[in-house]
Amino acid sequence: MKSDQQRPRFHLAFPVDDLDKARAFYGGIMACPEGRSSENWVDFDFYGHQIVAHLAPGECQMSPDQCQDVATGGVDGKAVPVRHFGLLMAWEDWEDLAERFKAAGVKFILEPYVRFKGETGEQGTFFLRDPAGNALEFKCFRDEGGIFAR
Repeated sequence: MKSDQQRPRFHLAFPVDDLDKARAFYGGIMACPEGRSSENWVDFDFYGHQIVAHLAPGECQMSPDQCQDVATGGVDGKAVPVRHFGLLMAWEDWEDLAERFKAAGVKFILEPYVRFKGETGEQGTFFLRDPAGNALEFKCFRDEGGIFAR
C-alpha cells in the first residue's frame, strides 16, 4: 500500500431474513448510514467499511452453517460464536454503542466486559446477534498498540 492511499476497507455481505429489521438495527440502533439498495439488499457504511445485508430468508432459519451457527469457542471460560464479524472501536465509542444496544433492549450473547485489565492488550468486548441471527463482536483497546501484542 502506498503511503498516500487511505487504509484498506473491508466489504462483507451477509444474509438477513428481513430488510426492514436490518435497517432498524444497522441504520437505526447502530446509526450506520445507508448506501445503495434494492428490493433484495442494502449497503451500510459500517464505520467506514461496506457491509451488505442480502435478503435470504431461507438462510436464516436456524441453519448451522449460516446465521445461527452452533460452533462456539472458549473465551475467558465463556462460549462465543466462532462465526462472527464486528469492529475495533475507540473506547468511548464502544461504551456509547453498548449503551445504545442496552437502551434498545438488544440481548447480548456476552455482556460488555473488560479482558486483561491492567495488562498489555486490555480490551473491552461484547457479543450479540442482529435480528437475522448474525453474530457480531465489538471490541476496544485501552492502547491501540496492544491490538496485536503477544
